[in-house]
Amino acid sequence: MSQQYHIPVLAKETIDLLQIKPGGIYVDCTFGGGGHSRGILAQLGESGRLIAFDQDADAKANIPDDPRITFLQYNFRHIQKFLRLHKIQEVDGVLADLGVSSHQFDEAERGFSTRFVDADLDMRMDQRQETTAADIVKNYSEQDLHKIFERYGEVTNSKTLAKIIVQQRQVTSVKTINDFRNAVASVVKGNPNKYFAQVFQALRIAVNDEIGALEEMLQQIPNILKKGGRAAIITFHSIEDRTVKDFFRYGSFKEPETDSIYGTKSESPFNVITKKPISPSTKELNENPRSRSARLRVAEKK
Repeated sequence: MSQQYHIPVLAKETIDLLQIKPGGIYVDCTFGGGGHSRGILAQLGESGRLIAFDQDADAKANIPDDPRITFLQYNFRHIQKFLRLHKIQEVDGVLADLGVSSHQFDEAERGFSTRFVDADLDMRMDQRQETTAADIVKNYSEQDLHKIFERYGEVTNSKTLAKIIVQQRQVTSVKTINDFRNAVASVVKGNPNKYFAQVFQALRIAVNDEIGALEEMLQQIPNILKKGGRAAIITFHSIEDRTVKDFFRYGSFKEPETDSIYGTKSESPFNVITKKPISPSTKELNENPRSRSARLRVAEKK
């Protein structure tokens, strides 16, 4: 099932740069189809361990029968807490592939893809969560909707889009993907497929608080990585990539201020291994077109 579930992107580059130690402990924050996890397990010895997180219950079907792996159905924003619960203080490496799995895009009822017009506007990665994309469209203020589309989707007319949503929801029910497309049809700009891809990305990020979860996870990495341990993060859009780049470079999400008295800046806990992000090869792009926007950044704990 797992190959159809999700093809792991930049798999060889990621595993190579993690420099797997046979007896090490590794964390896969985004288990999904288990492709990256299998790459780690292949290089671990008998005493090695892999802790795999995935908040999506569907991912459980892909767990290999291997005593070295522990699967946790939780969001990776709780990484440190659950490692401690499993008596793990430090790990040798952390991996996160922040892309939505192909399985999630291809399952109509999950409401991630604009292709399935009759599907509910859902987009929850964790089905135990209450808030769906339909709830956001129905209840968020015009100002909040504007912010979501501008920040998370870089939608050109995000203000107009927010305004039309608020107008339309007074007169029509917006529960399915088709309802939504019809409600905002009058303000679609440029290529409709590209436009809706950006709008849906923004809604998905908001529904799952993806940037908040990413920031919380990154802030915990310096506490859980051993000295010389590595973090490898694969991003799929500029907001994620910038967040990871800044955190690896500065140890925070923006450049630290220079101390006015001593002229010093707080130092990042990392050495950046990838000066520029690694992109998929032409061969990989041909085999898996969905990998085209993937960017890999790797840092090592000082």
